[in-house]
Amino acid sequence: MVYPRGRVEVVVPKRTRPVDVQNFVNENRDWISRSVQSFAAKFGQESCALPAKIHLDGIGRTFVVAYRADAALKAVRFRQSGSTVIVYGAIDRQELCVKALRRWLSSVAKRELAPALRELSLDLNLPYLKTHVRAQRTCWGSHSSAGTISINLCLLFVSPEVLRYLMVHELCHGRHMNHSKRFWRLVASHEANYRRLDKELGNSWRAVPGWMGIY
Repeated sequence: MVYPRGRVEVVVPKRTRPVDVQNFVNENRDWISRSVQSFAAKFGQESCALPAKIHLDGIGRTFVVAYRADAALKAVRFRQSGSTVIVYGAIDRQELCVKALRRWLSSVAKRELAPALRELSLDLNLPYLKTHVRAQRTCWGSHSSAGTISINLCLLFVSPEVLRYLMVHELCHGRHMNHSKRFWRLVASHEANYRRLDKELGNSWRAVPGWMGIY
C-alpha cells in the first residue's frame, strides 16, 4: 500500500520470507514510484519539521511546544504545564522528539477521548468493555469481538463532528460486527449525516501533521 505522503507498506502473512517481500517490492517498483509521484503532484510537499504549536481540533485546544536541551539525558521526555508542552533531553534527535510528542498525544487522548467515548456509550446505550488508544497506521478505530474499542490518537487532529462519528461507528459495531444494512441503519439512527462524515473521515489523514510520520 502506498500512502499519500509517500510511505510504502507491504502487508504479508506472518511466515513470509524476507526475500519474497524484497522480490515483490522489486517487481512492483515502477508502480510504487508512479504512485508516490502522483501523490506528490496532487498534494505537494509538507513540512516534517518539529512543531512550535500543535492544534488539536478534536478537543478545541492549542498547545505551544518548547524544546529544551539537557546534556545529561540521552532520551527525550516531555511534561505539560497548562497549554505548554515541554520537550527536553536529546532534542537534536528529531525521531526521539517525535516519539516523545506521540507519547504526550497518547496521554491527552486517554485523558480526553476515552471519557468522551464512555459518555457517548451511555447516552446511546451502546456498551463496550475496554478502550485502547494507539497510533494506528491503517485505521481510525476498531471494535474487537471481545468488546475492546481501539481509537487512533490521531483523531485528536480531526474535527469534533468527525470524531463523534467515528465513536458512533465503533460503538455500533458492538451490536453488529460487520457493515451490513442493519449496522448502517443503527449508525443512521444515531448520526443522520453518516455518509458525509464517513467520507470526511476517509480524507482526515490530511489533518494529521507530516511530522507525525504516520500517513
